[in-house]
Amino acid sequence: MSRLAFVVLAFPSFALAQQKVIEISGANFRPMPLAVAAPMTQDDAAKKVAAEFDSALVYDFSACGLFQVLERKGYLADAKEGVTAGSIAFNRWSDVGAEALVKTQLSTEGDTIRADLRLFAVGAGREELKVSEVAPAKNLRRLAHKLANAVYRFYTRETGPFETRIAWSRKSQQGRDVYVADWDGKNAQRITSDSVNVLPALLPGGVAFTSYRQKKPFLFVSRGGGEPTLLLAKGAMVTGAAFSHDGKRLAVSVSEGENAEIFVANADGSDAKKVTDTKFFLNTSPTWSPDGKKLAFVSNRAGNPQIYVMGADGLGVKRLTFQGNYNTTPAWSPRGDVIAFTARDERNAFDLFTVNVDSGKIVRLTQDAANNEEPAFSPSGRLILFTSTRTGARQLHVMTVDGNNQLALPVDKGDYATPDWAE
Repeated sequence: MSRLAFVVLAFPSFALAQQKVIEISGANFRPMPLAVAAPMTQDDAAKKVAAEFDSALVYDFSACGLFQVLERKGYLADAKEGVTAGSIAFNRWSDVGAEALVKTQLSTEGDTIRADLRLFAVGAGREELKVSEVAPAKNLRRLAHKLANAVYRFYTRETGPFETRIAWSRKSQQGRDVYVADWDGKNAQRITSDSVNVLPALLPGGVAFTSYRQKKPFLFVSRGGGEPTLLLAKGAMVTGAAFSHDGKRLAVSVSEGENAEIFVANADGSDAKKVTDTKFFLNTSPTWSPDGKKLAFVSNRAGNPQIYVMGADGLGVKRLTFQGNYNTTPAWSPRGDVIAFTARDERNAFDLFTVNVDSGKIVRLTQDAANNEEPAFSPSGRLILFTSTRTGARQLHVMTVDGNNQLALPVDKGDYATPDWAE
């Protein structure tokens, strides 16, 4: 759809003081070998939900890029081993290569579930973190995400991605529908149920998207899962909505005839102003810099689609990519240093790259795995969500910002497109 859019338009203070922060990036980074024991349950109701809780927790640890989660079939410790340091045979965990160990306990009371997580340093034989959380049973997976975030923050001093939201467009019998879900694609809520709805962009409390529900493809918004309402109608088509990081401004591409220009408006769609002016050329797919001072976008003003950067007022336009003849779908990292984008290579395959905003250095992230497109950064800038056809139809995948640890999201099979990611 992105190509079509272009063409048509609670931590212990002592532990925190002692714990070394793990630097996630860099040539010397090595994922920490982590053992995650199966949850222990205190009652029959907890046993029934343990598998789903466990799958969410293990996926979080596996996909975030910080850990190498060890296979349980290789564990040597007694499965009935306790959850306190004095009851754990740390040498058995060390023998399988674990440097850290996570143990969890689940119990239920009425419609609520309690989860206790303990994190241990295997070499030192010491408990380093204990977290307890209670939530409604219907929020079981989100409970697991909250605990995973606590571990991630313990090691990195950063907020993890596990309690964030993603959105996507998926093919349906009626056309395409927009969904909003937890970061792993679970608890998905379908926002639309008719027409063609594409290019979702998350905003606080809602999601905006281009929809053909009023014949012309204009920008609509759904807040709190409610009925979509018109946000911006201009020209013949409004696509590529992007909200600034402070949530106050909106950038879009507005098409009219053979021309498409970037407009900047207030977040409610008011006071839209044109910031590009290249008659007979296409300017699409705007993405904001973290500080809101600049926009990156796609333009064919030099003959084929390339990535450009300009001030949010349209001044100071600078071409950023010069390699390749089809570069599109830019996403500006929340860390500000790089822009991820889709490029067509010499074999007519689509893959993902990053370009350094200052130096112009290109880094390839995917290769030899069918078509990989439409990157979206996690709110921290540590991970990239994208679509890939490596297993057939386009599916959602996630990887680290350097292209490592590429994993499919645990979602139903389907034709997914143009994901977005936000708090």
